Amino acid sequence: MIQIKRVYEAVSKNDGYRILVDRLWPRGVSKEKAKIDLWMKEIAPSNKLRKWFGHDSKKWNDFEKKFKEELKDKTDLLKQIKQIEREKKTVTLVFAAKDEEHCNAVVLKAVLQKA
Repeated sequence: MIQIKRVYEAVSKNDGYRILVDRLWPRGVSKEKAKIDLWMKEIAPSNKLRKWFGHDSKKWNDFEKKFKEELKDKTDLLKQIKQIEREKKTVTLVFAAKDEEHCNAVVLKAVLQKA
């Protein structure tokens, strides 16, 4: 099972294996408090795409398409997450964005669920 969760939410046993999928470390969160098992910044949107999007929900559809294109070049990382899911059963993609519906973790989860 793959799920998503903001890094600012309380850590839970139900989170399973926690993977931070943001390129930048979340502001104001210590590594101890975040309880991240793996920081996979390479799977996050490129700096160019991240800055262009700027969490502007009006750009969401274009962001989603562009990020999916970027993910086509990251099949090894996608396979790594799927392998972790097989081993650990539950993987939580952790992210920092305030908008929980328009963020890279939503796209990444959808791509992984189709894989």
